[in-house]
Amino acid sequence: MLVRKFPRQTLMILMTAALTLAACNVGATPAPTVDVNAINTAAVATAMGQISAQLTQTALAGPSATLQPTDTTIPVATFALPTAAGSPVPGGALPTVSFIGTPIANTTPVAGFTQLVTAKPAGSTGQGSTASGCNDAAFVGESLPDGSVVGVGKKFTKSWELKNTGTCKWDEGYVFAFQPDLSSSAIQGYDILINSSDEFTDPNHSQSFIVKLTAPATAGEYKGFWKMKSDNGSYFGPLVYLDIVVK
Repeated sequence: MLVRKFPRQTLMILMTAALTLAACNVGATPAPTVDVNAINTAAVATAMGQISAQLTQTALAGPSATLQPTDTTIPVATFALPTAAGSPVPGGALPTVSFIGTPIANTTPVAGFTQLVTAKPAGSTGQGSTASGCNDAAFVGESLPDGSVVGVGKKFTKSWELKNTGTCKWDEGYVFAFQPDLSSSAIQGYDILINSSDEFTDPNHSQSFIVKLTAPATAGEYKGFWKMKSDNGSYFGPLVYLDIVVK
């Protein structure tokens, strides 16, 4: 055994020391046993207490609710129109805007429609009459009323009476001119040229213009247009026409 290896004197010394230490611990209070669960519970309770205190302090220190101010209506400045005493216009009257003249017609072509070179009048009663310089004319009357029936291929006569409402005499070179661009293609119209003194027409006098024609060979309604033209080539007066129904 291990004891046999030590000398007897050494063994005695060790035993004496052991007994002495054991005698010193007799009557001493044993060391307390550590309860881990109790420590954790205490720590949690302490932390919750600190958090509760902080929340209470924050609530006490927070701003109290303040009512928002109500909207206040701001008065708008008003401006009075100038009176007669304070008006910058002479006489105290306010300026007015007026438009003088004839309205301008819209000349833009409409899609799907063919624009006519000259607008046709509603009838040969002088509508569309215009003056050109010293020349003008007015419709007085006509024979063969509009819509008259004429037999197919039959000869007929149409006349118009026009009054010289200008200041120039209708003398050599004046023409009662046919308007083929406005007329039915089957109407074989022609010009009447003034070339003799007995055909001259003074201002405020009237002149009759007579055309002799043949009705078209096909039934239908046909129109032919004429207008006065001066010796310098300017048109004037009403655009007159014939209107027949061929049967």
